[in-house]
Amino acid sequence: MLEHDVLVVGAGLAGMRAAIAASSRGANTAILSKVHPVRSHSNAAQGGINAALSDRGDAWEDHAYDTIKGSDFLGDQDAIEVMCKAAGQSLIDMEHFGVTFSRDEEGRLGTRAFGGQRRQRTFFVGDFTGQALLHVMFEQLLKSGVRSYEEWFVTSLIIEDGIVAGVMALEIRSGEIFAIRAKTVIFATGGCGRVFEPSTNALIVTGDGMALTYNAGASLMDMEMIQYHPTTLAGSGVLLSEAARGEGAYLLNKDGDRFMKVYAPNMLELASRDVVSRSEQTEINEGRGIDGCVLLDLRHLGENVIMEKLWQIRELGMDLVGKDMIKEPIPIRPGMHYIMGGIKTDIDGLTNIPRVYAAGECANVSVHGGNRLGANSLLDTIVFGERSGNHAAEAVKHIKYVDFDEQAKIKEEKARIQSILDRPQNGDRVSKLRLDMGTSMNDNIAVYRDEEGIKKTVNDLKDMKVRYQDVPVDSKGKIFNTDLIFHLELGFMLDVAETIAAGALERKESRGAQSRTDYPDRDDENWLKHILVTQGEDGPQLSTSEVSITQWEPVERTY
Repeated sequence: MLEHDVLVVGAGLAGMRAAIAASSRGANTAILSKVHPVRSHSNAAQGGINAALSDRGDAWEDHAYDTIKGSDFLGDQDAIEVMCKAAGQSLIDMEHFGVTFSRDEEGRLGTRAFGGQRRQRTFFVGDFTGQALLHVMFEQLLKSGVRSYEEWFVTSLIIEDGIVAGVMALEIRSGEIFAIRAKTVIFATGGCGRVFEPSTNALIVTGDGMALTYNAGASLMDMEMIQYHPTTLAGSGVLLSEAARGEGAYLLNKDGDRFMKVYAPNMLELASRDVVSRSEQTEINEGRGIDGCVLLDLRHLGENVIMEKLWQIRELGMDLVGKDMIKEPIPIRPGMHYIMGGIKTDIDGLTNIPRVYAAGECANVSVHGGNRLGANSLLDTIVFGERSGNHAAEAVKHIKYVDFDEQAKIKEEKARIQSILDRPQNGDRVSKLRLDMGTSMNDNIAVYRDEEGIKKTVNDLKDMKVRYQDVPVDSKGKIFNTDLIFHLELGFMLDVAETIAAGALERKESRGAQSRTDYPDRDDENWLKHILVTQGEDGPQLSTSEVSITQWEPVERTY
């Protein structure tokens, strides 16, 4: 039997950081990913990573407050303090690992401004910081000797008497089913962006870890908090990094007006992402857009700045919309980008399922609350990936493997997979159902929401879950059956989508990314609380928990 002390599911930045940390403490560690590690979606984080360095005259308390305010006071302040205190050392660790951060004329690490922050504390590598971090982390993973199950897909958790015993996994290359026994399992499977269409997220970002743990009894938290990024390309949904606005880009409407002067007179284009996205959507809705877009204008920055710091997004503009940002503005609009919600964890990554951890975008330690600040996501992955790996490595010293009948589990899982493959054609397809789901979510649970629209998507999803029980798989083979993988992913996405819709309907206020036109005000008296979702017999079951407040009382949020 395959067995490991610590099994990390997901090989992006959070997963690799967790595996490296656990291995360094002597744990028999493995990492499992449905794609090669450097194809993980951490690649797509372009702008940078936040840290308050004292030698720059910055303080972790200032970073913490900006994060709390950005969260619309829904972030847990004890967790935010942990992240912001650890940020400086985490940044230095990354540089020592080999990340070649951009530097200024004096040779010091360079910084740029990012939204919702009162000073420059975003460290970067051009406009491809995530990719730089990911490749260096992969080198460290190879150095550590951690076993890597590349292109394996977890189909379910093995739970015995309420305790995790391991996972069932499909080796995509062979089509064989395996049981992997583990003392602890860390989920670092990323977000669920493709529940929406379009999205800035890669096609692999399908909420697998959230659904796997939810189906096994874990609590998901704040799932209604979906971040729409202000600058995505129309049609494709491809992201143009906040680095553009960090370097000084303007947002213009069809009349050439820099409209953020109206909505956020102090921070302008560098207000928090939810504020900027709502401002853009308002301009578009009120007829001051251009074909459903507004314009991102970088011409005044000059060719040298663009070619040195923003060359990748310039190429995206030329390739995808045929416009050169050196010479002309680029049409952009808000697009689904990130989920603040996820698997509820404590500051060490522990979930409510014994021995199961989560870190990164799939987790919700509650450092982002109702709205994440740009460049806090990479920090989140590294700080809490490391903490999860450290805690799991210590925990396995004092626990034993949980026994289970390996052959019975494999036989049961093979039969379940075969039943999917045996379904007859019925005219429906995975791709059609997936597009229907994504379109309904984007239509009704986007920048602005209301009860009528959310209820429509709730009902749509109920119908789609019925359709899913009969939707067939075209390819019947075993080797690299991507049709089967897409089918399994769709099941996970439908489960996650249902929790998002349930939370959005339940929260009767506007806070952070939840902006309801029928409840336009923030309501601290009734809704300064988290919404927890667990799986019940009849669908999502909702409850609430208090927000942790340490030293910063909620105030009106303006930029």
